[in-house]
Amino acid sequence: MEQVKIKLVKSLIGRKKDHIATAHSLGLKKIGNEKIQPKNKQTEGKIAKINYLVEVEKA
Repeated sequence: MEQVKIKLVKSLIGRKKDHIATAHSLGLKKIGNEKIQPKNKQTEGKIAKINYLVEVEKA
């Protein structure tokens, strides 16, 4: 299964609560945190919701 590396590049301070919750569900809590997640519809939906906060690359 394909995987993607997700990195939080902008702060969560002052963001909408659901955007913060989405970042936390991906395992991202601080700027610079990186997590590897499986590439599936759920993960792609989460990334699309907070795409202005993260960088995504193939793992």
